[in-house]
Amino acid sequence: GLECDLRLGVGVECWTRHEPDRVAKHGPDLAHGTDSGQLVGSLATLQVVIVTPFNFPLEIPVLQLMGALYMGNKPLLKVDSKVSVVMDQMLRLLHHCGLPMEDVDFINSDGKTMNKLLLEADYVAWVCDQDAYACSGQKCSAQSILFMHENWASTDLISRMKSLAERRKLEDLTIGPVLTVTTEAMLEHMNALLKIPGSKLLFGGEALENHSIPNIYGAIKPTAVYVPLDEILKDNNFELVTKEIFGPLQVVTDYKQDQLANVLDALERRHAHLTAAVVSNDLLFLQEVIGRSVNGATYAGLRARTTGAPQNHWFGPAGDPRGAGIGTPEAIKLVWSCHREIIYDVGPVPHHWEIPPST
Repeated sequence: GLECDLRLGVGVECWTRHEPDRVAKHGPDLAHGTDSGQLVGSLATLQVVIVTPFNFPLEIPVLQLMGALYMGNKPLLKVDSKVSVVMDQMLRLLHHCGLPMEDVDFINSDGKTMNKLLLEADYVAWVCDQDAYACSGQKCSAQSILFMHENWASTDLISRMKSLAERRKLEDLTIGPVLTVTTEAMLEHMNALLKIPGSKLLFGGEALENHSIPNIYGAIKPTAVYVPLDEILKDNNFELVTKEIFGPLQVVTDYKQDQLANVLDALERRHAHLTAAVVSNDLLFLQEVIGRSVNGATYAGLRARTTGAPQNHWFGPAGDPRGAGIGTPEAIKLVWSCHREIIYDVGPVPHHWEIPPST
């Protein structure tokens, strides 16, 4: 009991010294270190994960959680499952005191499950980076638009994508010259997107520096622009947003569960239906999206991608992209051989068979 009281005392002390009202009034002072007379720039990382041990069920989670919240982040809190009931109750108290319920994600799981979730998030972010920016985006099926479900939008997916994009350098050609679109044209397109209400630059947006790439080619940092879904669907914006840029530039948007029909409408209105990736292991969701969309080689599942597949992409003889195949045994047979139909019916004739009436 004494230990619990002491831990609670530390948490309350932290809360009274840095209560939300004070942070709201003096957040810039805290962020810039003026309490100590120093001026240091500081930015929230927005999406963070806090994993805490069993032996400090209240003190460590409260100190770290409140600190993350004070600075404008959205934490995902994972407390050791043996003592997670303590923070469960603490979060209920915070909600009672006015903390918006959407400001903190709280998960109860074992360590293996939590590790799997973090690993899957890293994998999805890596695939997004590869699909959009490998070969400087010069791939026929490069990721040109990313529709994030609200569950993904509430994670740090964009932060992870940004970190991966910033690893790319001209020195090792993980980002490099664009052969068919100039730097000026790509930045002009980006600026046009940024004029759409609610749009914003997520990362990139600048020309590469310190190089000798001729002006007839393009050279920009991996770039992502957020555009609200409602704005994408407007007639005066749709053509601009879906214009194909054969370079390292993509559009990102998000949608709520009840907006899936709007996403499918956006997919249907596009002129090109070359490839698509439906990144989910929810079979009902996969069935709905795949059944109501028209795309060529479609990848489905948590590891789905739009590029990096084997060669042999083809469209079926009817020209319908749904008849496409890509490198599978069935696709290879249909591309490189001709089907011959032979219908065998060798009997025997039934012993008591009689000629039937004319039809």
